[in-house]
Amino acid sequence: MEIKAVFFDIDGTLVNDSRMVLKSTEKAIRALKEQGIFVGLATGRGPFFVRPFIERYDFDFAVTYNGQYIFTKDKVLSASPIDKKNLHDLIDYAKNHRIEIALGTEDGVEGSRIMSFGLSPISLWSARFVPKGFSKAVSQGFNKVVSKVVPQDQKQLQQIAQGPVYQVLLLASPKDTQKVEQAFPDLKFTRSSPFAADVINPGNSKMEGIRIVGEEFGFSMDQVMAFGDSDNDLEMLSGVGLSIAMGNGTSKVKEVAQHTTTSNTKDGIQKALEHFGIITDQSLFVSRDDHFNKVKAFHQLMDGQTQEEPKAWDNQEALYRTMFKQEELVEFIRAASKDEATFDRSIESLHQALDEAANKVRSKHPAEISVVGQVDALIDTLYLTYGSFVLMGVDPEEVFEIVHRANMGKIFPDGQAHFDEVTHKILKPDDWEEKYAPEPAIQKELERQIKAYQKHCSEKIVESEETKKV
Repeated sequence: MEIKAVFFDIDGTLVNDSRMVLKSTEKAIRALKEQGIFVGLATGRGPFFVRPFIERYDFDFAVTYNGQYIFTKDKVLSASPIDKKNLHDLIDYAKNHRIEIALGTEDGVEGSRIMSFGLSPISLWSARFVPKGFSKAVSQGFNKVVSKVVPQDQKQLQQIAQGPVYQVLLLASPKDTQKVEQAFPDLKFTRSSPFAADVINPGNSKMEGIRIVGEEFGFSMDQVMAFGDSDNDLEMLSGVGLSIAMGNGTSKVKEVAQHTTTSNTKDGIQKALEHFGIITDQSLFVSRDDHFNKVKAFHQLMDGQTQEEPKAWDNQEALYRTMFKQEELVEFIRAASKDEATFDRSIESLHQALDEAANKVRSKHPAEISVVGQVDALIDTLYLTYGSFVLMGVDPEEVFEIVHRANMGKIFPDGQAHFDEVTHKILKPDDWEEKYAPEPAIQKELERQIKAYQKHCSEKIVESEETKKV
């Protein structure tokens, strides 16, 4: 599937641990924009925090407060405030159980100095050094001590709650949050921090927010690539066409995502985009043929070998390339054979045709290494392949994207490609079939094309009937 939009979580993903966007990430965003690919943010942060990123890095839209508030450069697409009764009940619950609470409005996170500090750069930086197992102790310690020394201003909270509140933040460990969830079944609890929970309306999420944006801008969830690192990214990563976990992400995020890149401090975004051929290593020449660029990215990843100046293959390497294609052609014949007898007869005919082709070529071309001859033969093969698709009535564009992703998934856990010692073919990791096998996705795409054709025929029939009535 062609990628038409890329979404980034902010904390732990778009920005590094110093809350800066890496130069490599800035460059990658520009490259996406130049290709006409939409770029967006999907975050638990509020719109007040996100707007400077949109202005500085030219993002097209943002899903904020975990899907509660969605906007573009020009307008608000969706705003979903928390129900007033639920909101006031939650404020009362937090007061009675001495839980620090903050309210997320369009203009800020208000009502708690401690929570505001917790969202500050210095707090986020220092939180990296607190072991995850201490999250409960930290949350309870703050709630117990702060509620005595600096009690929350309940009047202020009630005043803020008079206006639209899109997200509530609770200073609570995962275990303590479960107790609050049981008391509020009509609200949804998620988290991007081990120390605090985000509370939003049920049915909303980053994924739902992306779907809303897609309806506005004309792309489907299958055409979205998304990056994330925290548990509030799980729904998003499980629902998009191509999901990327940052190397610094949680274990749950890495389990859900299709691919894990390097961390937010080690060019993780750029490397993942290059890994899947969405953007190209600028040290290599770029073709106007995007399919060529993607395959080039594949070879750069697998063996680091690309040829920047036209050069002919030697005989042995040319033979290997031909043998690779030969297996695919035999597979093509197999898929056109109704039984074993038909397949066997086809293979016999293929052997005969090979001999006849060899005799024909001997009479036409001298035996010599010729880059012109190799290019002419390969481009004819490419043209014939497109012709086969034309006569099948299949658009190969989306199918190519599916196969490209499957091929890019052949990197092993050690970060390297592995090759068969005899055939030199690229081997597949143990989990490749489960994560990347292209056949199910190809089947789905072909079913989509068939339905699109049938719909077109139905519309033509209706149009014809309407014409007859006139």
